[in-house]
Amino acid sequence: MARRVALFRGINVGKANRIAMAELKAIFEALGFDDVRTLLNSGNVVYAAGRAAAARDAERIGAAVAERTGITTRVLVLEAATLDAVAAANPYANDADDPSRLLVGFLLGDDRSPFEALRRAHPDERFAVGEHACYLWCPDGILDSRIGDALSGTKFRDRVTARNWATVLKLQALLAS
Repeated sequence: MARRVALFRGINVGKANRIAMAELKAIFEALGFDDVRTLLNSGNVVYAAGRAAAARDAERIGAAVAERTGITTRVLVLEAATLDAVAAANPYANDADDPSRLLVGFLLGDDRSPFEALRRAHPDERFAVGEHACYLWCPDGILDSRIGDALSGTKFRDRVTARNWATVLKLQALLAS
C-alpha cells in the first residue's frame, strides 16, 4: 500500500471551518484507508492507500468531508516520495534556525506563474518556487513578510496550502514510520 499525506486548505484556522481530528480520521477510515494518523489540529492526515491515483483520493476525501461536515475545502494528496522531494528541494532548509519562520507552500495546481510573479515583485524577500512547492524564509518573522501576507490572502486561496518547516519534517517522519 502507498503511504500518502492529505493536506487540507483552510480548516481549523481561526473560528471557521472547524473539524475535529477524530472526525477527520473517521472519515478516512470510512473511505477504506488504513493506518490513518493525524498531525496537529490543522488538517494533516497520513494514511495508507490502495492503487487509486493521489488525485482521485483527494476528490473522494474532499467529497466525503463536505458530505459529513458541510465544509468545502481543497485537499492536496501527496505520495511520500513527493513530500520527500519537496523537502529535499527546500533552498532554505540549512538557513532556518527557527523552523516556524520557514514556510513551505504546497502548490494546489500546475501554474507556477503567479508565484514567480510574486517572487519578482518582492526581490528583497527570501522566496523560491519549486516544482511542487514554494518556500518562504522569514528570519524576522512571518508577520513582517509581504509575500507571507499575499500567500494567505484571497488571491492565493485556491493556489497554495502552507505548512511551517517543523510540520513538514514531522509529516515526513510519520510517512516513514
